[in-house]
Amino acid sequence: MRDRVRLGVNIDHVATVRNARGGVHPDPVWAAESAIGAGADGITAHLREDRRHITDGDIERLTTVCGKFDRPLNLEMAVTEEMQAIALRHRPHAACLVPERREEVTTEGGLAVAGHEERIGAFVRPLAAAGIRVSLFIEPSIQQVEAAARVGAQVVELHTGRYCHLPIAERGPERERLATAARHAMGLDLEVHAGHGLDYDSAGEVLAIPEIVELNIGHFLIGEAIFVGLGAAIWRMREAMDEAVARRNP
Repeated sequence: MRDRVRLGVNIDHVATVRNARGGVHPDPVWAAESAIGAGADGITAHLREDRRHITDGDIERLTTVCGKFDRPLNLEMAVTEEMQAIALRHRPHAACLVPERREEVTTEGGLAVAGHEERIGAFVRPLAAAGIRVSLFIEPSIQQVEAAARVGAQVVELHTGRYCHLPIAERGPERERLATAARHAMGLDLEVHAGHGLDYDSAGEVLAIPEIVELNIGHFLIGEAIFVGLGAAIWRMREAMDEAVARRNP
């Protein structure tokens, strides 16, 4: 059990705002530097096939900035030959494999690993051989956790979207599903992360699950930054996370 849970900050939606008008502002790389300065333990960026927010140039600069500040870059990407080649070229600290459909607004659901082990395993092996830590963004199910272990992933990131979108009074069964998946993953020597839809309150609730050692949060923090600034949003999230960990480690 750890005394501190890492916070990865996803800066995709800074690029979304930039791309809405074109030009160079606001700069997602500047956002990454600001996030690191405010206490982010790492930076997450999703290079989509349609480049709707983060671009190839952003990834090049993010690689440099994260190296400069000795913070890991977590590159989210689809399971395609193009994305594999990009990851092997830049060699980020981690590659998180996610499902991707062009028509979706954001990532909807976890990656279907079970039933696709041969294809995903073949995709994972060159990344792992290059020293890239491979994470799979999955639904919190025993079936998907076991499939993640079979294909050679080192990390699973449990999709918390369903939990966060449920009314508070109805979250109990989904919280137990997350907890069961996290325990099973740890038993298979998989590191457990979580993310999607988390805010100050739900992040603290999810961290009642002691196996979770990292949260990746983006949209909420960037939205809060409009009102309070990115630094203040990250500081408050860090405070909520630390308080949650203190409660589980009295």
